[in-house]
Amino acid sequence: MTPVPQRIHESRSAGKPWLFLSPHLDDAILSCGALIEAEAGRREVTVATIFTESAPPPHTRSARTFMRLAHIEDAAALFEARRAEDLAVLRNLGVKHLHLGATDAIYRRRTPTAGPLGQLARFLPELVHAYPTYRFNIVRGRISRGDRRLMAQLRSTVERLMEQTRAELIFCPLGVGRHVDHVVARTLGTAFPERVVYYSDFPYNQSAEPEAAFLSEHLLEPWHWDEGIEAKEHWIRQYGTQADALFPDGRIPAARESYFAPL
Repeated sequence: MTPVPQRIHESRSAGKPWLFLSPHLDDAILSCGALIEAEAGRREVTVATIFTESAPPPHTRSARTFMRLAHIEDAAALFEARRAEDLAVLRNLGVKHLHLGATDAIYRRRTPTAGPLGQLARFLPELVHAYPTYRFNIVRGRISRGDRRLMAQLRSTVERLMEQTRAELIFCPLGVGRHVDHVVARTLGTAFPERVVYYSDFPYNQSAEPEAAFLSEHLLEPWHWDEGIEAKEHWIRQYGTQADALFPDGRIPAARESYFAPL
């Protein structure tokens, strides 16, 4: 049995509020659903989801593929459905929710471009998007320089949330799989070195490992939670716009949840 990091052990005993920072409208439940369900009756739990909005067309090829996989080929309608899914799950779990309203990376544009480039972008939207492709940009783990203002805004927002929720711990993704929105959320957690706990990103952690350099830099050690894992499938399937794309063979692995913090 792995030792429980001190900050988790002490906080679990005290029953003070926890804040889970979720990059997208499903990540907190995918990665932490079993722990959230176990703790929701013992403390105030808030899930704050960062990237909860799309953007109007024209969309990149990657965005159009994403929408087809969700079986809703209108971005606004898709994200309305995703927000409703998230709200229903978290309410049924007895968890508070916050949708922070940032634009998902697959829709995020650089500063609007006028002139010939802007006209050309009507036919080739990739020219004006911060992350033009999924494979070569979004999952490379590098935050675009164009996101600097967004990062500053999010830092201020999360600082306010920590004060408003009085959260003793903030849970942030470890960035397994290197999705840039997960890396953004991980970076926000580094502002709270004494209170942050990182969670391993499911299902990306089924085929990828945490970044060893990040673990070493922050002296992070793993702790595993395996209670209620089988039951978590019920909650994951409530995210109907995403479940089929994430688990195309229809099977959701009953994988234990992994958390990281200094011992």
